[in-house]
Amino acid sequence: MASSNPQPQQTVIGDNLRVRSRRRLRACHECDLLVALPPLKPHQRANCPRCDHSLSHRHYRPAERSLAFAITALIALAASLCFPFISFEARGVSNAIQLTDTAFSLVNFHEPFVGVLVLLTIVILPVAYLLSVIWLQIGLLRRAPLPRSRRIARALSHLTPWMMADVFVIGALVSLIKIAGMASIDLGLSFWAFCVYALMLLLTTRSLDTDWMWFSLEGEPLAPEGCRVGEPAAEQGMTGCPTCGLVNRLSHFGRGRCQRCGEPLRFRSPHSVQKTWALLAAATIFYIPANLYPIMTTTSLGSATPSTIIGGVLLFIGHGDWPIALVIFTASVVVPIGKVFALAWLCIRVRRSGESDNKHKRLKLYRITEFIGRWSMIDVFVVSILVALVHAGSLLSITPGPAALAFAAVVVITMLAANSFDARLIWDARDMQPPMPAVLKHQSPYSPVKEVDDA
Repeated sequence: MASSNPQPQQTVIGDNLRVRSRRRLRACHECDLLVALPPLKPHQRANCPRCDHSLSHRHYRPAERSLAFAITALIALAASLCFPFISFEARGVSNAIQLTDTAFSLVNFHEPFVGVLVLLTIVILPVAYLLSVIWLQIGLLRRAPLPRSRRIARALSHLTPWMMADVFVIGALVSLIKIAGMASIDLGLSFWAFCVYALMLLLTTRSLDTDWMWFSLEGEPLAPEGCRVGEPAAEQGMTGCPTCGLVNRLSHFGRGRCQRCGEPLRFRSPHSVQKTWALLAAATIFYIPANLYPIMTTTSLGSATPSTIIGGVLLFIGHGDWPIALVIFTASVVVPIGKVFALAWLCIRVRRSGESDNKHKRLKLYRITEFIGRWSMIDVFVVSILVALVHAGSLLSITPGPAALAFAAVVVITMLAANSFDARLIWDARDMQPPMPAVLKHQSPYSPVKEVDDA
């Protein structure tokens, strides 16, 4: 008699393979290559095979790890707000400040924008970030996400670039060296607590496992049908969510929302190059008064001495403090000018990109530009600390100059310019490379994901 028909079993196996091929797909945020993530163990990460961008980084006990760092950071911040930060004594006059005085003193000297910017970057935004991490991780440990967890998780990625506690620590050290020759300095308990807070905040951001967090919060819907791994997502009518990483198919108009986190999606950031050019032009305009006008004025025994950015660098050189002069010159002169020229060159090359271009070098330049932009805030933090600390009338005092506002605007605008540039535009002219096969855990020369062991 006829044997049992194997076709239904083969159909089920084929359907299961197709379903598995649509799980854990990611479109690289920097080159748009569609890849499949392998199973990751703790201390392993998966990198894009084309641009080496980190797609996922697995940690051991990610919820407990992030929760511990975040709670420790908040405790250290509370200590830094309750005790004296820095005190000084010169010519019989002494003064001690708390951390928040660095922002409020600028407001008192009619620099509210700079004062609010300092308070936002070192206290308010980091506190919002840490509380959000604690809220999310508690819900994940309970295996029952707390209310509004999805909306809070979406906000985390937008807060990260604007937290600058680590930059403030460097600015405080530069300030101490600047006034060490004119006064005796005493570091309060708040200063050391703030250093611990800055370190814990950095570890919190590094420990957050976004891929695992979104999977635990909302699961992971299957990627759209017809995905071809190893090819750009945009050519397939799809894009990866920049917030949660899920691959989504967009409408014919090139718009949509992520079905997991609700983030608005586009194939490319609309008018990315035009926005970047406009912001670079604004930064260039602000950079002129930032260098022409004094960034602060020092009054000693009734004699006022204005100091520009370059003048401060020359002052450090004159005192023999070459390392500090190099730090200030790099952060306040080299970095802003370098960012403007680098982003302008990238915008020009995007319009003229070809198959023979070295896209990896251009992407590396963009990553460096995006990373170093926040460090230009050192000069702004130096001004905020010195203005709060040194104010003894005509005997000895430091006041902010008009260049402080202009330079703060340069820092913010250049950071916005770097964020507005869509790095995927670098790769839109496709490279002549062989198709990449399905993902493998143990890598082959053409594996679509690099798996790196951090242990």
